[in-house]
Amino acid sequence: MLSTRTISANGIDLFVREQGDGPLVLLCHGWPELSYSWRHQIPALAEAGFHVVAPDMRGYGQSSAPDDVGAYTIFDTVGDMVALLAALGEKQAVIVGHDWGAPVAWHAAMFRPDIFTKVAGLSVPPPFRGRTRPLDALREGGVTNFYWQYFQAPGIAEAEFERDIAETTRRVLGRGVSDPSNMFVDEGKGFLGKLRSDLPLPNWITEADIAKFAEGYQKSGFRGGLNWYRNIDRNWELLAPFAGACVTVPALYIAGDRDLVVAFRGMDQLIPNLSQFVPHLQRALMLPGCGHWTQQERSEEVNTAMIDFLRSI
Repeated sequence: MLSTRTISANGIDLFVREQGDGPLVLLCHGWPELSYSWRHQIPALAEAGFHVVAPDMRGYGQSSAPDDVGAYTIFDTVGDMVALLAALGEKQAVIVGHDWGAPVAWHAAMFRPDIFTKVAGLSVPPPFRGRTRPLDALREGGVTNFYWQYFQAPGIAEAEFERDIAETTRRVLGRGVSDPSNMFVDEGKGFLGKLRSDLPLPNWITEADIAKFAEGYQKSGFRGGLNWYRNIDRNWELLAPFAGACVTVPALYIAGDRDLVVAFRGMDQLIPNLSQFVPHLQRALMLPGCGHWTQQERSEEVNTAMIDFLRSI
């Protein structure tokens, strides 16, 4: 049966959803989500014989949200997962991530293959460190209104998103985000400006689900999650020692062919060549007609692929 608790790890408190017995599987959500994003996977993986733990990640929901922007680097977020595993009394785990949780999972497997013995990434492919800082690369390419850039100045996106938290979660999670054009912010319109408010929710998310996400953000606000974006360039700098490093453990990649991330610049070259960065990639599954919210939109297919991967030798 699903249970929840708060666990102290890496100097912060992490709220977790937990179910099952057996080998440990950690599920890392992205933005703007919560551990609730894995509501379809937690019982399915537990039923398949695994101990499943999904935290509200640092800065989200009922977990701690440090004030310092610099407390949200890739080393902090991976460190949380290393410490969570230890706090659970485990020595090894499979780690899975979606959206921002995927870089956490990929880097956890890269940094600590001794404890993260398998990795699965949803939406965001394995890490590839470009030649320049990501925000510099955008500016050099003539891009000044990408949502990463809009999120940089503390307070601006927070004010927009927190004006009506329920409507923000409804628009971002339920509408329009799989269209890459919506990721460019028109001056004066904010991030939500292009996301229509008059469309019905898709069949994979309900008003009750929206209310659950909104409840989490009423507790945490949006600053913690946005601080992950404010470390994009800092992460590039910190990861210099790992330039060219591979993820060496068995891996799974799942994405939707309508995912906005798949449409990012360079992904058409990266995704077909994943095995260069993940030599033990067991499967790259592209789900037709699926948008960005992979495990919520196509829960049965994701669950089947994950269980097959977890059970493979």
